[in-house]
Amino acid sequence: MINRLAELRKARGISAVDLAAKAGVTRQAIYAIEAGTYMPNTAVSLRVARMLETTVEELFALEDEVDTAAALRNFELLDDGLPVAAGEPIQLCRVGKHTIGVPPALFPAYLPLADGIVFEEGRASVVGEPEAENRLLIAGCDPALSLLADYARGAGIEVILANGNSARSLAWLREGRIDIAGTHLNEPVEGERRFASVNFALWEEGFVVRRGNPKGIRTVADLANPSVQFMNRDPGSASRRLFDSLMSGAGLSAAQVAGSQTGATGHLAAAWAVASGVADCCIAAGSAARRFGLDFIPLAAERFDFVLHKRDLGRKTVESLFEVLSRSRFRRQLEMVAGYDVSHAGETVR
Repeated sequence: MINRLAELRKARGISAVDLAAKAGVTRQAIYAIEAGTYMPNTAVSLRVARMLETTVEELFALEDEVDTAAALRNFELLDDGLPVAAGEPIQLCRVGKHTIGVPPALFPAYLPLADGIVFEEGRASVVGEPEAENRLLIAGCDPALSLLADYARGAGIEVILANGNSARSLAWLREGRIDIAGTHLNEPVEGERRFASVNFALWEEGFVVRRGNPKGIRTVADLANPSVQFMNRDPGSASRRLFDSLMSGAGLSAAQVAGSQTGATGHLAAAWAVASGVADCCIAAGSAARRFGLDFIPLAAERFDFVLHKRDLGRKTVESLFEVLSRSRFRRQLEMVAGYDVSHAGETVR
């Protein structure tokens, strides 16, 4: 439930006491409504809406009924020394009279969430019970999996993410070491009928280059320019397969491309190499280019799927996770932040 009562009351400069008097309820009732612990009846809702010069629909709405179209907001950059470019993600926070914009750190600035520390090989010293039933272990390379994990937390599902390319993630699934494998290989899982695939998003993969594309990279043939340093992905990744396919189609050999033997472990790691000046170009998802404010030249449209055992489709935690894919707010964030097509999100591919 979306509740905008506190937001609109404060914007109108009306105190809870005055609003309560006009609505015929107590001040405590107004605070309870704003906190979401009390739902007013129709008469009270109409009186409150009239007092605030708005409609009941503007005050209260089911989450999936809210118009999630993006709106422009002015903000002040927290650190003027770290400018951001159009297309980069940002978080906004109201601090007093200021709306402050905070871009994500280029490198993790804080310790990661953890259950404990490694005590010795194969043993860990932990706090509490980490093997909770509401946890799911998902392996994959999609940079947007962190958004899914965040929304899943609100649904009571704790997602543990493991960074792994498509081939490696599928191997872990076959070995029974993860719950769900993320892949954009878009090919049958070796004909194994025990697995099902559920679509997460449709995305584009392509060349990620610096702003303005100073080396003029447009095709794979441009990577053979001696002045171009390329950052390849790790063996087994769909991005490396795309690179190999493009090279073969152009009649080029890996030896002609400086950096073809490198192997960044993930789309963001590859894109960071470009952002930091270590490389001039890499092949990665468009969301990785957005993350660092880089230019993107699309090469292929791909489908990123979740692969899991069919027997797990009926698990409550899995069902709750996939329900998140149908939420309009989550879909809108994937479209806006990652640039994905989510029109088929949650659909069973096979």
